[in-house]
Amino acid sequence: MERNGSERPGSAAPPYDVVVFDCDSTLSRIEGIEDLAREQAEEIRALTDRAMLGEVPLEEVYGRRLELIRPSRAALARVANRYEEEALPGAAHTVATLRELGKEVRVVSGGLLPCVRPFAARLGIDPELVFAVDAATAEDGSWQDFDRASPLARAGGKLDLLRSWGDLGSIALVGDGATDLEAAPACARFIAFTAVAARPAVVAGADAVCTGPGLDALLPLLLTPEELATLEPA
Repeated sequence: MERNGSERPGSAAPPYDVVVFDCDSTLSRIEGIEDLAREQAEEIRALTDRAMLGEVPLEEVYGRRLELIRPSRAALARVANRYEEEALPGAAHTVATLRELGKEVRVVSGGLLPCVRPFAARLGIDPELVFAVDAATAEDGSWQDFDRASPLARAGGKLDLLRSWGDLGSIALVGDGATDLEAAPACARFIAFTAVAARPAVVAGADAVCTGPGLDALLPLLLTPEELATLEPA
């Protein structure tokens, strides 16, 4: 764990009322879209990296990736399980700790909702507090389409979504990509989580940096000394 040397103007120390997590490469080691791709994983990874580095707007690659893959309902369910298999150490414990201290825990992801929501539920996050891009499959389970109106399928969408929530109190956001950094203006603190992927521009723009290796390493950045003192030793 380490702190970034230069904090964004207006960033605030704990306590926070709401903690928002990205999913891919944050709560779980995998990028779900790449796991769906399988034999096309290299091509999909290159597109994803360009978007997460901020080299191209997300909307330029989002639909293109899914048209290449066209994942079935069974494939979406498989990736939900893969998210859980590759969950970061301490993920469920961190969520439970935050909730026990009265924090609302949410997930905001550019991943597909049928994959992200079941995984988040297994971590103890309420389904209605999970925001991702919905997807439709046909009766036979074949791919139909994704929610093209979702703000999370385009650049700046996370920021718009967080702002649409109104006044929930102070928000801390944890993520690894350019779309997370874009949402920082809606938050009291943005923490770059780099245990899986360290992107220089995201690290440079973050209020704080956590190198992991597990999610519980975030707790000193998310809680006050008084809140930390209430925790039982691991």
